[in-house]
Amino acid sequence: MSAPTLSAAEPVSPVPPTSARLSRGPDRRRHRSPLRWLVLVAAGLFALLVLAPVLLLVLNAFKTGGDYSAHGPLALPTTFSLDSFARYLQIVDYPRALWNSVVISTLVAVLGATLSLVSAYAIGIGRVRGSGVLLALFLLATMLPQESLIYPLFYGAQATGTFNTVWSVVIVFTVLQGAFGTYLLASVTSTVPKELLEAAALDGAGRWRILTSVVFPILRPTLSVLVVFFFIWTWNEFYIPLVLLSDQSAQTVPIALATLQGQNSINVTVLNAGSLLSLLPTLVFFLIFQRTLSRGVTAGSVK
Repeated sequence: MSAPTLSAAEPVSPVPPTSARLSRGPDRRRHRSPLRWLVLVAAGLFALLVLAPVLLLVLNAFKTGGDYSAHGPLALPTTFSLDSFARYLQIVDYPRALWNSVVISTLVAVLGATLSLVSAYAIGIGRVRGSGVLLALFLLATMLPQESLIYPLFYGAQATGTFNTVWSVVIVFTVLQGAFGTYLLASVTSTVPKELLEAAALDGAGRWRILTSVVFPILRPTLSVLVVFFFIWTWNEFYIPLVLLSDQSAQTVPIALATLQGQNSINVTVLNAGSLLSLLPTLVFFLIFQRTLSRGVTAGSVK
């Protein structure tokens, strides 16, 4: 048998050499427009501006008091010292405050997200009468300043016997965070396809089964974002915990850091060391759940 031959009428598409294909990427990077370089430089400068307070905090945390007084806050430390951290741990019961903050923030994040899911399910899918008015009230609750709520919350904690316990703060912030979460999730649950709900109902699923098997998987990315935000927001809360947790054994990390200024003369290096220790837990938490947060933000379609 003779080998097949190509006729002159059949065009042969040229195959670019491998080196030519590989060189396209570097060429594109080499020929970036000046506008792209300008945007890149501007983004780098903005990142440095955002990180400048954190870098200043780290520099002053590892200085001694004499080094800070002699060279000021902007100079590099002559020797990296841990004396400020040791002094802070002597003054403040940091492990206890850290445990209180972790317990309160975790409980509020979980309970607040659960309350938001159940309430939004009733409003967005259950079609409760006056749902628009309820959502407006939830939005109003998130806009109220904490100073306007402190008196009823204070007397309510005393009346219920939860004053100076972590449960007073947990209950308050679960309700407040749940109001925001309900307002956010109600608009999402209203977009769940009715076909899915009707199919689940035809299969004999009740309301609770529809919530756990149909609605919850759809809202899981949004709920994960709420859990992360609720944790960080509750961790950074100061005013209400300051009033409801006057006992030192129940204080959180931000309160312990603030009382450092009132009980002792202000030592800037010790204050920076305490601020750095207060920042690290939330930073670690954010880095751990960064992928969960990015997935929850980008998830926007019902599969």
